[in-house]
Amino acid sequence: MSLLPRSFYARDTVTVAKDLLGKKLVRKIGNRTISGIITETEAYRHKDDPASHAFRRKTDRNRAMFEEVGRSYVYFTYGMYFCFNVVARKPSVEAGAVLIRGIHPEKGIEIMKKNRGKDNEKILANGPAKLTQALKITRKHYGLDLTKNSELFIKSGPYRRKKITSTPRVGIREATDKLWNFKIKVEQ
Repeated sequence: MSLLPRSFYARDTVTVAKDLLGKKLVRKIGNRTISGIITETEAYRHKDDPASHAFRRKTDRNRAMFEEVGRSYVYFTYGMYFCFNVVARKPSVEAGAVLIRGIHPEKGIEIMKKNRGKDNEKILANGPAKLTQALKITRKHYGLDLTKNSELFIKSGPYRRKKITSTPRVGIREATDKLWNFKIKVEQ
């Protein structure tokens, strides 16, 4: 398994959202490694997507969406949770990112359980806030280069996707017609 190159992210945001399914998200904390297979993503584009943080203009919060692809965009929501995104878009598009909504825990499960204060593996990282809690992803990871072997990165995975489910994105009020939430099931 190899790190995903920057060129992987320099494509249509929706395509990247689908192609991230089955890849491995890796988090290093000291000498410990936590990882999981990406099972759910959502695409957020720019001027054609009123649900996107980048729809209106560039701000301090969303600036990562306008910058180099293959970097992280971490934001704080509801005054209590972080969400982790990967900047992805075609070179001709001004902004875009993919929200990583869930992973299937693979390595470091006991660490994830401790980080979440939960024992049930099925709910350790099956939502965007649960994922960032389980992997201890915070604002300090904003703008991190995910194409390098550092404390947070994405690798090609051994998992082969069988069927991708497409549905409306979760928790949005605009652009609900766009079926840009993508999921796979990882078989045990």
